[in-house]
Amino acid sequence: METLRTDASVNFNGTGDSNRESSIEARIRQAFEAQRAHRPDVRTQDAEARISKIQRLHDHVWARRKEIQAAMYQDFRRPPVEVDMSEVKMIAEEAEFAMKHLHEWMAPEPVPTQRMLVGTRSRIEPTPKGVVCIMSPWNYPFILTMAPLISALAAGNSVIVKPSEYTPHSSALMADMIEQLYDPREVTLFQGDKEVGQALLDQPFDHFFFTGSPAVGRIVMKAAAEHLSSVTLELGGKSPAVVDASADIDHAATTLVWGKFLNAGQTCIAPDYVLVEESVSDALVDAMRAAATRSFGSTPSERQQSADYARIVNERHFARLSNALDDAIEQGARLEYGGTVDARERYIEPTLLTDVPSTATVMQEEIFGPILPIRSIRHLDDAIAEIQSRENPLALYHFTTSESATRRLLDHTQSGGVCVNDVIVHYLSPHLPFGGAGHSGIGASSGRYGFEAFSQKRSVMKRENSAALMQQLYPPYKPVTKKLVDWLLPWA
Repeated sequence: METLRTDASVNFNGTGDSNRESSIEARIRQAFEAQRAHRPDVRTQDAEARISKIQRLHDHVWARRKEIQAAMYQDFRRPPVEVDMSEVKMIAEEAEFAMKHLHEWMAPEPVPTQRMLVGTRSRIEPTPKGVVCIMSPWNYPFILTMAPLISALAAGNSVIVKPSEYTPHSSALMADMIEQLYDPREVTLFQGDKEVGQALLDQPFDHFFFTGSPAVGRIVMKAAAEHLSSVTLELGGKSPAVVDASADIDHAATTLVWGKFLNAGQTCIAPDYVLVEESVSDALVDAMRAAATRSFGSTPSERQQSADYARIVNERHFARLSNALDDAIEQGARLEYGGTVDARERYIEPTLLTDVPSTATVMQEEIFGPILPIRSIRHLDDAIAEIQSRENPLALYHFTTSESATRRLLDHTQSGGVCVNDVIVHYLSPHLPFGGAGHSGIGASSGRYGFEAFSQKRSVMKRENSAALMQQLYPPYKPVTKKLVDWLLPWA
C-alpha cells in the first residue's frame, strides 16, 4: 500500500508515451479497486471515526497555512489575506461545522406510519454512497477541494480527488497533505490533466462531484450516466447584478468592486455584468471608479504594483480575456476604468466598461476575469427580460431598498443563490445550500447539504406486529377483504 500511496501523488501532465498513459490508468484502477475492496470497513465507521478524519484535516490546514499562502502566490499571486479568508478560514469553518453537527446528521429520522401500515415502524437512515470522485477547479483550489472532501468524509465515503493541473503548486501541496493524513484506501489524490481526468471518469464511482465549466460538466455527466452514477455539478454562468434607483449607490459600488475583482475576477459567483437603472447609472460608474481606486491605487502603475491583486492563472486564460476586452472596445464599448494589460505578468487591470453591445464576447460568455460590463436599463422589467434570455446563472445579486422589487425579481427569474445588497457572501454560510440551477449546476453542497450530496437516504421499515393490517389483504380475497378495502379507501 505504500507504493500506491507514492504513485497516487505523482504528477502526470499527459506528455509522456502510451506506456506512461497506461501506467497512470493502471494506478487509477488500482486505487479505485483498493478503495472499493475497503469500502465495507469505511462505511461502518462511526461518527467519532469520521470526526477524527475531519479534525486531522482541520489541524493540518492550520499548521500549513503559510505553505498554502506560498503555493497560491506561486500559482497566480493570490494575496495572502485573500488566501487566509477565502481558503484557510473557510476550510476550518466547514470542518468545524461538520464536526459539530455530524451526530445529528447521521441520526436516523423516524417517519409517521400510514394507516394501512399499522403494526410497522419506519425511519430514514443516511448511508454512504461508497467510493466517490471529487474533481476540483483551479480558482479556489484548496476550499473547492477540501470542502467537498470534508462532506464526503462526514458521510462515510472513500474518496479519490483530482485537483486542477492549472495550479501545480497548490495541487502538489494538497497531494502531500493527503498522503500524510490518510490511508490511500480511504483518501487518495491524483495530479494531472485531462488524461488523468478521463481515466477517473472511466471508473464506476458511486458519485462524481465536479466543480468547473458547464462544457466539462457535460462530459462528467455523460460519463456518470454510463455507470449510472449520481452527480453533483457546480458549474458557472453569467451571474448578473441588478442595481435599481432605490439602491444605496455607494454601498452597491463598493460591494460590486470587491466581489468582482476578488481573485482578479476568477470567481464562479463573481458579478459577471451589471444592469443598472439609467437614472443612477452615471452615479454608479463614478462610485465604482472611486471604490476601485481606493482598493488598488490611483494610477495604472500603482494598481499593477498592488500587493492586493492577483494575476490571471495562465497564458491561455490571459489571451482569452485580453481578446475579449479588445473585442468589446472594437464593437463600441466605452472604457470607463482600467484596461491595462501586461502579458509578461498575466496582468489585467480592474476594468469597467459601459455601452457594451450585446454581441460582444463579454456579454455572450462567462468572463471569469477582471472585466465588468455595466449596462443601463429603463426599469426592473428590462433586467428581468435580460436575465430570462440567458441560461440560469449560478448567482443573482440585487441592490435595492424595495422589498417588492426583490420579490418581483425572484419570482420572475431562476438562479443558484441570491444576495440582496451583497455579493458572494451567501457561499460563506454552511446553513445555506450552495449550488446552481440547470445550466449552472445540479445538486448542492456546504454543511448538511454537502453531507446529503454524498449520502443515500435509505428507507428502513420494520414490522413489529405479526397481526399487521396488511396481512388481512392477502389472497384469497374474501368478502371481509372487500369490506376492509372499502373502509380503507376513503382514508388513502
